[in-house]
Amino acid sequence: MKTLKANFLKAVIAGICSAGTIGILAVLTYKTTFGIFLAASFGSSMVLLFAFPESPFAQPKNVFFGHLLTALVGVVFAQYIALPMYVNISVAVGVGIFLMILFNVVHPPAGGNPIMVIVAGVSYEYLINPIILGSFIMLALAIVINKLVLKKNYPVR
Repeated sequence: MKTLKANFLKAVIAGICSAGTIGILAVLTYKTTFGIFLAASFGSSMVLLFAFPESPFAQPKNVFFGHLLTALVGVVFAQYIALPMYVNISVAVGVGIFLMILFNVVHPPAGGNPIMVIVAGVSYEYLINPIILGSFIMLALAIVINKLVLKKNYPVR
């Protein structure tokens, strides 16, 4: 019974923190003129940041550089590789995963970035908004909430 109660509390806290973080990014995106702050992959980042912040995949370096690297791969493929979209998408996802592992910045939700970038046909500006600025906001909130509010050891050293 204790495990069920602890799991329920963990789920409630993760859900509330995730909704709040994505809510802030959504307000910045849709209620201001500052630009786009949402990427679909950020939703899956919430699982790691608020349910499993101790995971190596949830650490700030991995979240930030995993998203940046895979989005960059997607932009390069979308802008410069003249193959059919289905080939570009599959190869870009593979290259993005290869580079995350090579540079030790694996963040599984970022594996979807090349798909979204290629399908949308975005430019390098997408790397600034939403990827860089959105990631900074996500991580700032994750650090404040996990460390100061929930008293968790995040980021893990």
